[in-house]
Amino acid sequence: MPATPAWPPNSAPRLFIDQPLGDGMELRIEGGQAHYLSSVMRVRQGGTVKLFDDRTGEWLGEVTGVGKRDLMLRIAARLREREAVPDLWLCAAPIKKSRIDWVAEKASELGVARLMPVVTRRTVVDKLNGERLRAHMIEAAEQCERTALPELAELTRLDALLRDWPASRTLFFADEEGGKPMLEAVREHPGPAAILIGPEGGFDLVERVAIRALTKAVPVSLGPRILRAETAALTAVSVWMAANGDWT
Repeated sequence: MPATPAWPPNSAPRLFIDQPLGDGMELRIEGGQAHYLSSVMRVRQGGTVKLFDDRTGEWLGEVTGVGKRDLMLRIAARLREREAVPDLWLCAAPIKKSRIDWVAEKASELGVARLMPVVTRRTVVDKLNGERLRAHMIEAAEQCERTALPELAELTRLDALLRDWPASRTLFFADEEGGKPMLEAVREHPGPAAILIGPEGGFDLVERVAIRALTKAVPVSLGPRILRAETAALTAVSVWMAANGDWT
């Protein structure tokens, strides 16, 4: 007997599909995603799954068949358009494995448009597993009802980042030696923005001079307390989002 459909759709599991979706499309779900739906979520024929593709929005899929290693879905309706994403980049020096994973996860939850890992002189991690970081962002988006994902940029060096910085985007630089209060600075510089966060040891003197020399750089303070790199990143993002109306 077919399972009772999971309705309303809010009770259905969510899944990211890395291809454009459309009404009436038939999909075969395999591998880890199939295992998650059938063995973890116990989805059966006749059940429903919410799907999003980071392109066209969120869709309702009906399970038309369940095999030993796969499921078949038919897209029945679009539930909502892709959400608007605030024009904010997070440029952050890579930190230890579990902590950079956490930053990627929270950047996805908060609605950052682009995550840019940046190598600095004191960065202790000079290689990243992009697939793992993206998996953390996808999982966060699936669980938090998001229909958009941050773009994950390639690992780049600080000097290259500054050299190619776009003239239309403000770079809020979290300088451990101080600057204008973050909230005040963000309100004074509306429009496309990015936040630059250093590694555990902070930026060195040469780097701070180079950053401050950038026309679009705005040194900011995140308050009176010393913050770990991952805490500083998400604090700065939260302040920017609040100042730009994303939470109102």
